[in-house]
Amino acid sequence: MIKSLLIKNYALIDELQVEFDNGLVIITGETGVGKSIIVDALGLIIGARASADVVRAGAEKAIVEGIFHVADNKKLKALLADNDVECNDELIARREVSSRGQSRCFVNDSPVTNNLLKSIGELVVDLHGQHEHQSLLRVDTHIGMLDDFGGLDGMVSEYQEAFRLLQERQRHLDELIRQESELHAKREIRAFHIQEIDSVSPEAGEEDRLSRELTVLENAERLFSASSQLYEMLYEGDSSVHDQLVLARNQLQDLATIDKQFDDAAKEGSSALAIIGELAKFVQRYNSRIEFNPERLEELRSRLGQLVMLKKKFGGSIESVLAYRETIGQEASLDENFDEVIAGLKKETAECLNRCKTLAKRISVKRTETAQKIDKAIMAELVKLGIKNGRFRTAISQKRAAGGLSIAIRLDKEDVSLNQRGMDDVEFFISTNLGEDDKPLAKVASGGEVSRIMLALKTILAKSDRLPVLVFDEIDVGVSGRIAQTVGRSLKSLSSFHQVIAITHLPQIAGLANSHFAVVKHESNGRTATSIQKLNKEERIREVARLMSGEEVTRAGLTGAKELMGLS
Repeated sequence: MIKSLLIKNYALIDELQVEFDNGLVIITGETGVGKSIIVDALGLIIGARASADVVRAGAEKAIVEGIFHVADNKKLKALLADNDVECNDELIARREVSSRGQSRCFVNDSPVTNNLLKSIGELVVDLHGQHEHQSLLRVDTHIGMLDDFGGLDGMVSEYQEAFRLLQERQRHLDELIRQESELHAKREIRAFHIQEIDSVSPEAGEEDRLSRELTVLENAERLFSASSQLYEMLYEGDSSVHDQLVLARNQLQDLATIDKQFDDAAKEGSSALAIIGELAKFVQRYNSRIEFNPERLEELRSRLGQLVMLKKKFGGSIESVLAYRETIGQEASLDENFDEVIAGLKKETAECLNRCKTLAKRISVKRTETAQKIDKAIMAELVKLGIKNGRFRTAISQKRAAGGLSIAIRLDKEDVSLNQRGMDDVEFFISTNLGEDDKPLAKVASGGEVSRIMLALKTILAKSDRLPVLVFDEIDVGVSGRIAQTVGRSLKSLSSFHQVIAITHLPQIAGLANSHFAVVKHESNGRTATSIQKLNKEERIREVARLMSGEEVTRAGLTGAKELMGLS
C-alpha cells in the first residue's frame, strides 16, 4: 500500500502531504480544483514521462515522493536486489523535475534510471483512467494474470526451469556445431603447441622458486664471505660482540648485588647475550651450507630460459601458459571424440525438449479451462457495471516457429515456438456494444468505460493479482443511479484485497469510503493553489451531501447522505 505522498511545486500544488489508509480511499472535489493533478503526481514516481511544464511557476524544481509498504512484494524485492538497491519492508520513491526539464529518480535514496523506476512502479501501483500506466492494457501482462487466476504458478515455474536447461543445452550444442570446422582446422597447430608446452612441463609457482634459488647461487661467494665476517664479529673474533656482552652482563650482575635497581638491567643483559648466541649459531649454520655449484647454476639458467620462451609465446605468465594448455587440451579431447560428444548432447537436448513440450501442453490445457471461467465471470461483472452487451474473450494462441534460433515443438503438424511461459500467447479481447466485433483490450477507448472494464477485470482477478495499489481516475464517467451503486460495491469488495484509491463525483461511491479526502483550490498571496484534507465523520457526511444536492447542503441532503453511508 502507499502510506504517504509528498508533492512540492507541482502544477497548482505549492506543497502537499497526505497520509493514506488501507481499504477504499475516496478523493472528491469540485470540477477544476486539481483532483487529477494528485494522481498525475503519483504517476510521476512510478515512471510516467516528466516535463518542465509540471514545475510550478517560479520554482526551480518539482518534487514528488511516495512511501510504500512492500513487505509481501517478493517480485519487487527481487528486482531491487538484482539492481543493487537497498531493500526492506518500506520503499521510498522520489522524482525531481527541474524547470529545465531534467529529471532525477531515487529509490530508497539510491539514484536509479527512469526505466528501473518504471519497472518498480509496475510492481507497486496500477493507474486506471486517463493514464498510460495501465497494466491490463499491456498485452504482455495478460498471460501472467491468467496464470495467477488459475493458480498455475507452480506448473509455470517447473516449465521455466526445464526451459532454462533446454536453452542451456541448445546453446552448448549450437556452439559446438559452430566450432567443428574450427576445431579440425587447428588440429595440427594445437598438437604442436601441446607438445611444445608438455616438453617443458611448467608448474605453477615454479618460476619464482627457481629465480630465488638462482639469486642465491649467483651470489654464493659474497654470501660466504659476508657470513664468515659476521660470525667472526659476533662470536669468534677478538673483542667479539659475544665477549663484550659477557663482560657487560657480569658487570650488571655485580651492580645488582649492590643496588636492586640493576636487577632488570642484568636480566636484559642476559637476554641480549642469548640472542647474540642464537644469531651467531644461525650465521655459522648458514655459512656451512653454502654451495658453489656451477652445474646447478647453469641448469637453473637454462630452465628459466625455457619458461621465459613459453611466457613470451603463450600469454605473458606461467599461469597463462597453463590455462592455455588446459584449453587446447580440452579442445583436442573434444576434437578426438566430437561425434560422441555431439550425439550425447543432442540426446540431452531432445530429452529437455520433450520435457518442455509435455509441460507446455499441460499448462496450455489448464489455461484454456481457466480462460473459460474468466470470460464467463467478467461478462457477468460487466453487466453489473452497466455494460449490458459486453463480451469478453481470452484468446490463447500459439506462434508458428520462424526457424533460426527459435526453440520449437511439433504440434498438430505445425512447428510452434516455445517461450519463457510455455507455448501460448494470451490476449484479452472485448466488445462493449451490441453487434460490434470484439477487439484487443489494448485498443478500446480510454475514459470511464475503460476504467469500468478494468474494474470488472480487477474484481475477478483480485485474489490473484499481486499489485497492492489500484488507482481509479474518472471511473464514474457516464455512470449514475443503480450502476453507480454497483461500481461502488465492486470497488469496496476490491479494497478487501488491495488498497484502492478512487477519484469520483458520485455520492454512491464516495459514501462507501474507508477514508475520504477532499481537494480544494484557494488563493494565497495572489496565486492559486491546490490542497487536500482528510475528512472526519461529520465532514464526510457533508461532502457526500454536497455530491448529492450541490453546493447548498440541506438538512434533507444530510439525512440522505447518512442513509447512503449507512449511518442513519
